[in-house]
Amino acid sequence: MKQVVMVSELDKQFGQWWDKSMIQNIKIITASSFLAMFFLGVGSAIIGAASKNIGLTPHQIGLLIATQNVGFIFSVIVSGMVADRFSKTKLMFMSSFILATAFYFYYLKSAFLFNCFVMLFIGVGIGGYEGVADAMLLDMYNQRESLVITINHFFVTFGGLLITVYLIFLQMDWRTGMVQSALFVFFLATVFALTRVISKSVKAESLKVRLRFLFHQKPVLILFILASAAVGIELSTLGVLTTFLMDLRDFDQVTSKLGLVTFLSGIACGRLILGFVAKKDQLLNFIAFWFGLVALCTGVLYFTHLGNALTYLFLFLTGVAVSVLFPLIIAVSGIRYATSKGMIMGMVKLGVPTGGILMPFFISLMSKYGSFERALLLFPVIGAFGFVLALMSKNAFPGHHPHKH
Repeated sequence: MKQVVMVSELDKQFGQWWDKSMIQNIKIITASSFLAMFFLGVGSAIIGAASKNIGLTPHQIGLLIATQNVGFIFSVIVSGMVADRFSKTKLMFMSSFILATAFYFYYLKSAFLFNCFVMLFIGVGIGGYEGVADAMLLDMYNQRESLVITINHFFVTFGGLLITVYLIFLQMDWRTGMVQSALFVFFLATVFALTRVISKSVKAESLKVRLRFLFHQKPVLILFILASAAVGIELSTLGVLTTFLMDLRDFDQVTSKLGLVTFLSGIACGRLILGFVAKKDQLLNFIAFWFGLVALCTGVLYFTHLGNALTYLFLFLTGVAVSVLFPLIIAVSGIRYATSKGMIMGMVKLGVPTGGILMPFFISLMSKYGSFERALLLFPVIGAFGFVLALMSKNAFPGHHPHKH
């Protein structure tokens, strides 16, 4: 009996020592979150950035993006449900370990079905980051939360931009970039394994409760649809852009990637600048305007032969227009439902994988059974749909006053 008590006491002392030895430095954990979102951007952009090096068809690109987002939606839902019950840093560790492994195996072999399976787990890894990282930062910051979250999501764009530039230099040796990314993410997993964040006590709503509320609240349903449209346009553009430029505009391997860099630069500039310009009581008008600009820019870009210089200009303008849509939609959800913004923003974020699955899937089908050029019609059509929906929905958000329920 004494021996059992002594072992129990030793276990307790070891647990206390382990807790004290864990990294709890806010700057280290914040930097780790930013780095995780950077590799979320890498995971999102890698299909489009390397598609022509691999030799993917538009049909295969659409399937890979859709498969990635199946893993993403599963991971976001599961991580969101357990994030308030388990250590967020341990969830980030598991996401990092899965993502590092998937990065390493992506197109290690050429079999398409094998790589669809790998892409599913890339989606699981980046979905875990999306579902946990923001909540982890909110546990640490009681002031300027919106600024920290905005910077966190800026690193998504930065990751996509940097991996695209890097692959321009690597070209046919692009697999080296995947192996290096895997090593960095594995290091990140080690950091998260040694960190600890004290969670705030927040009640987690089940997915069933979220979906029931979603379909009984017209404003939330509108925001969900707008988010799906915005994310569908952004992710699908990342996936098909280099293929469009090489197959339909006679760009080469380098100049097509420069086109993707130009588009991502537009997103980065838009997110850094336009968020400061938008007025709180005019957000829906602002969203409608940028959806309309997306429709115009993509219509000109995909269906007019502009020449290289003007093509780059419209790629940049399309990136700027796309950049603010999702952040502003999230901002409206937080303002409209100030007393329950965590749950509402979580529901609206379900539009990320929804748009990321549906639009690439339809592009894949239309490319296979019609033509790639015809499939590109989806971009201006969905942009115009978002413009009309945002304008027609202003009465559902009178004055954007916080809603209490």
